[in-house]
Amino acid sequence: MSIFDEATCAELAKTLTAMCVRNAEIENIHAGEPLVTKTGDYSDVKVIDAEGNEYAWPDVSHISDDEMQVLMKGVVNRLYTFMMQGDDPRFDKNMNYHKRFTRTWDEPVIDEKLDVR
Repeated sequence: MSIFDEATCAELAKTLTAMCVRNAEIENIHAGEPLVTKTGDYSDVKVIDAEGNEYAWPDVSHISDDEMQVLMKGVVNRLYTFMMQGDDPRFDKNMNYHKRFTRTWDEPVIDEKLDVR
């Protein structure tokens, strides 16, 4: 049972995601030219590495260990900052900015992998 009601949990989940994940290091990883796929699942996209080895797109890592480390450190630091400053009125402006563009996002659902019910 949550200490918050469902609507508050949904708003917090979206706000935390916007502030601590979406507008963070993941943007640098996401940046670049989008790939063209005619199948929709990228099985028709190939990657050729510096040694000339060819791989199917679904078979290659899409984020390096270093990028993953930077991403996780950034998320942890932002979540920590949110929890440490979330009740500070000066932090409200930052939160309200991020809440604005989450209004059109889908409502969250319980993740089955984490569900303890």
